[in-house]
Amino acid sequence: MRVSRAQAEANREAVINAASRLFRERGFDGIGLKDLMKGAGLTQGGFYKQFESKDDLAAQASRRAMENATRRWSAVAAASPDPLEAVIELYLSVGHRQEKSDGCPLVALGADAARQSEEVRASFQDGIQAHLEILDELMPAAKGPDARDKATAMLSLMVGAVTISRILNDEEMSARFLEVAADEVRRIAASTGKARDSCDPLAGS
Repeated sequence: MRVSRAQAEANREAVINAASRLFRERGFDGIGLKDLMKGAGLTQGGFYKQFESKDDLAAQASRRAMENATRRWSAVAAASPDPLEAVIELYLSVGHRQEKSDGCPLVALGADAARQSEEVRASFQDGIQAHLEILDELMPAAKGPDARDKATAMLSLMVGAVTISRILNDEEMSARFLEVAADEVRRIAASTGKARDSCDPLAGS
């Protein structure tokens, strides 16, 4: 039975959305095409009518996951009287630590993405750039190259802390990584100099 153009596009969107969750949960190589299509409620037979390859789907699913992550940051920030604090509390939380299939793709797939194609890595690079731009906007007192340095340090801390917190079996240690990272991110955001200068033990000596 012939599928309408509208239905074909809806099916394609369903596969991308399902893949963005399943890749975060199982990794790029941890799930096959059959299960990816099943996750979207479709059969494997229609895959190559929609995508050139699994790598093509991985790139598009990665872009979708990164776009959803930045939209989530923007929505949380817009709804709070303290936008930056809202983003910090959302990201460096126990709830986000446990949100493996719907959480940050940088945490779930960062190391895995480094081994993927240029197209997949480009999706992540664009998403990282978008995250940095949001952090820039949430630091109105800091402009120019200093703001980007600070945003880079903040994002690195946030992603690293959640990554480590997910690895740990010790609940107290896991939570501590999130708490300490949150405090340091706030300190970097409030500092007047570059992030690297604020961490330099020789600065001001």
